Amino acid sequence: MLDELAVTDLGVIAKARLELRGHMTALTGETGAGKTLLLGALELLSGARADASVVRAGAEQAVVEGRFINGDGDELVLRRVVPRDGRSRAYCNGSLVTAAELAEAAAGLLEIHSQGAQLALTTPGVQRQALDRWANVDLSELTAAESAVGSLRAALVELGGDERARVREMDLLAFQVAEIGSAGLSDPDEDAALAAEEALLADAVGHREAASKALGVYDEEGGLSDALAAMAGALDDRRPFDGTLTRVLAQQAELSDLVAELRRQADSIEEDPERLEVVRLRRVELRDLGRKYGDTLAEVMAFGQECQVRLDELGDRERRAAALEDDLAAACLVRDEAAAKVGAARRSAAPQLATAVQARLAALAMPKATLEITVGDDDPGDRVTFLLAANPGMAPAPIQRAASGGELSRVLLALRLVLSGGPDTMVFDEVDAGIGGATALEVGSALSEVAETSQVLVVTHLAQVAAHADQQVRIAKSADEDATTTTVESVGGEARVVELSRMLSGTPDSAAARSNAKDLLERVPRRAPDPSTAGPTR
Repeated sequence: MLDELAVTDLGVIAKARLELRGHMTALTGETGAGKTLLLGALELLSGARADASVVRAGAEQAVVEGRFINGDGDELVLRRVVPRDGRSRAYCNGSLVTAAELAEAAAGLLEIHSQGAQLALTTPGVQRQALDRWANVDLSELTAAESAVGSLRAALVELGGDERARVREMDLLAFQVAEIGSAGLSDPDEDAALAAEEALLADAVGHREAASKALGVYDEEGGLSDALAAMAGALDDRRPFDGTLTRVLAQQAELSDLVAELRRQADSIEEDPERLEVVRLRRVELRDLGRKYGDTLAEVMAFGQECQVRLDELGDRERRAAALEDDLAAACLVRDEAAAKVGAARRSAAPQLATAVQARLAALAMPKATLEITVGDDDPGDRVTFLLAANPGMAPAPIQRAASGGELSRVLLALRLVLSGGPDTMVFDEVDAGIGGATALEVGSALSEVAETSQVLVVTHLAQVAAHADQQVRIAKSADEDATTTTVESVGGEARVVELSRMLSGTPDSAAARSNAKDLLERVPRRAPDPSTAGPTR
């Protein structure tokens, strides 16, 4: 239940803190005093769109906080901040969340029956949900069957369900596999090896000339060989230079090996224009493949393998498609059977729900109203429509066309009375539109009945409705030259009698009006007070 509501700088409300009791609370006050602001505050906590225009004049931001306590005693604090400039912020137990996450957190705690909720009742989806909930229609089998059908259809599409698209894809894959396969790729490093070979063949004469020049330096008189021989001769038999002589001799041997290797390399280099052309053409071929299929040969080879796997899958499509289509036909049969069960359950329950709601409408200022609930012929009967004839002689029509705003509120209230369970806290606005007298007493009694299992907050102008409340909150507006301020306070005892007198006659100081108000309070059945939920309002 909503245990506490705090509002700061919202519209004409500078600061208000409301500690709520369980069961039923009536929010009353003169027209324009700010009752709808409290409703708007609760809508903000439910994740509704925030408008900067709600920020109180002269304030930087509006803040709404609600403290909820569930049946286990766990506490949840929701908070919404609406700045004059910038985007609104939402918090759940102190943690920053999105408006959608705030709405999700509030969904099981708070249900607001305002004009928007009434309009929601006119949608087929909401009407269908109401019927399913009342009749306890089990949708799990149908949901699972529809999911299975969807998965199998998706598998057929993935397999290539469109024949033309499948043929086009196979042709492309076959071309790609053939092009990559004809290249005979086996070594991901082939291009690097070919690049080295191309560099060798492209300048064979220059390479041989370079080797010859290097060998000439070695062979010429006074060259490296002679220099090392002279060094060795000078150091021979000179014991202090034994180590150095050893190194010189090693250099002679190394130089000899180096020269021999250079001669072999030079001898192996031959001009081969034909081989050079083959290498160059091969490299062009590899580069073309790389531009199409991958930055490296390894990627090209991997792409070719993937294409072959996909081509094999599509080539095997007929067998796989036949198996999938058999499975799909079986799944569709299961789905149709589940849909038939749901459709039958909805059609069986629809007149019973209509009768139950119509019986409630008789006590809510709509004694001559008739309600019909139709279910579409196609299974699972998703087209659920509430048809209302508000007065005798009228043909039943969809409730969005047949009911006024107040009548919609009462249809919604009647529906709530016959539905089992509900959220912890329900807020009703405009439920008393267009009624009065004994009918208002019946509406108040109906709201009090709902409050047996859920906390009810009702915005009302009627004393007959407010008198049924376990707690009455008065919203009053005052103005001076500088500002308009709304105060929110819980009233009890004589103060409540005065407020009810104002609601009855507009003359709270009238002794007769106060007598009528006291009589009204005495005639309304009272629940035993629950001290654990009582609290003051500031």
